[in-house]
Amino acid sequence: MSSVSEAGCAAAPVRPLIFSGRRALVDGHPICAVCGTAAVPVGPDRWRHARAGESYPAGSRWLRPVTPASVRRLGSFAEFTARYPDVVRPPSGSPLTEEHWRCGRERLLAYGRRQNAAPGRNPLLELVSLLAGVARAGPGPIAVAEPLARMLDLEGRRRELSSRYAWAIPSEAALGLIGDHGPVVEAGAGTGYWASLLRDRGAEVWATDLSPGANRFHRAGRTWLPVTRMAAVDAARQAGERTLLLCWPPPDDDAAGYAAVRAYRGGTVITVGGGPDGPTGTARLHRELDLNWSVSDELALPSWPGIPDRMTVWRRNPVRRPLRRRDRCPSCARFVGTGSPERCPRCVAAAPPALALRQGRLRVEYPAEVLASLPAALRTALFASRHRLPVRGR
Repeated sequence: MSSVSEAGCAAAPVRPLIFSGRRALVDGHPICAVCGTAAVPVGPDRWRHARAGESYPAGSRWLRPVTPASVRRLGSFAEFTARYPDVVRPPSGSPLTEEHWRCGRERLLAYGRRQNAAPGRNPLLELVSLLAGVARAGPGPIAVAEPLARMLDLEGRRRELSSRYAWAIPSEAALGLIGDHGPVVEAGAGTGYWASLLRDRGAEVWATDLSPGANRFHRAGRTWLPVTRMAAVDAARQAGERTLLLCWPPPDDDAAGYAAVRAYRGGTVITVGGGPDGPTGTARLHRELDLNWSVSDELALPSWPGIPDRMTVWRRNPVRRPLRRRDRCPSCARFVGTGSPERCPRCVAAAPPALALRQGRLRVEYPAEVLASLPAALRTALFASRHRLPVRGR
């Protein structure tokens, strides 16, 4: 594969690569459109090559997201535009208007004030409602215009609030429905936020988690009520006839979802999250529920854009049927691990891809014809990625 050296573009101004209408990112950072090395902004629409060992994006203030503190310091649209040119005039998408800026500034300032106030009856829902510009967010994804969502940094706000509170946003209707099925054992309770709201509303709930308060999903390190340190399987075994609650079970951990449901001997499971194509629950968990449980109640939850969360009440079927469905390699049709989208090791060894990268727990393969269709700078950056996997025969 061809590549271009950094020295070959030293004389020209550094420009980030725009690919498919967006700024191309490799390992989380923009890349130079000529040589593929990391590109760092040094001012409004001004860039340079990243220095060796430079931390990114901490090395540049120009790509840091908008915060309540920063909008408080910037009192005019002109000041905001000078500080956040990418938010106002992005590589793709509609520009941010002054009207959007005024609306976003008002919402972020209110959001910041609410964060510093005493916790309310449901602080996560209250904060999301402020970002959405409504008195109380209703069921379904919150609707925010794309330029305004960019200024609010809704993805950053989601990570921020999910770490502190929970990944799903509880509504009063959802909390009431769970309470109707009490007493409850919550496995994988995280910070215990849902459990604390349930207890405040009179429900009997026992919150458990393998790593309460501080884990790969929650960085805040605090819990909203005492959470028993216990694996999901053990909590399910000890649940007895109490309802088992699974709120946003991980999509890559059978022990936290599928194994807990199999260990559970009661008759009611409540899940919070998405369906088989969503970001919650493993393929095996969804298949077990669809095959051996029946939906008795369901409602949509307030949720972030693009993530249509819902709560589902499942009742155990009288007779259990075994899970016979298995997944196969897309190339040779041999059996592979349940839910795996990857080719099997034999096919990878027999016909290795031109490039493979690690994305979370998955291997992403790039055939030679796909790489050949990419810009040279992007190919160079992908081959230099810290997530590149060794490919036999390459």
